[in-house]
Amino acid sequence: MKLWRPTMKLLLVTLGDQGCKYYARDFHGAVPSFKVQQVDTTGAGDAFVGALLQRIVKDPSSLQDEKKLVESIKFANACGAITTTKKGAIPSLPTEAEVLQLIEKA
Repeated sequence: MKLWRPTMKLLLVTLGDQGCKYYARDFHGAVPSFKVQQVDTTGAGDAFVGALLQRIVKDPSSLQDEKKLVESIKFANACGAITTTKKGAIPSLPTEAEVLQLIEKA
């Protein structure tokens, strides 16, 4: 991948309703999105990034552990997906309970 640099810890390529590709130093892969009824995509990317950063700050070891990273990306994908189900960026931000419920249903 041309975007990758040796000093990077993580590179993400978000693909909207197609999910997300991830590239770390020792592994790479893809995480599918969640299928939802979209109303407004405003704020979905912000919700994704915010959720992923929160997870990485909470557990920095996820950058070296593919299983943990995939779980964090799955959580972020769910945040982004839920955000598209309502109008407006701020009103559509999900609670952690809503995110966990969507993940459990999948």
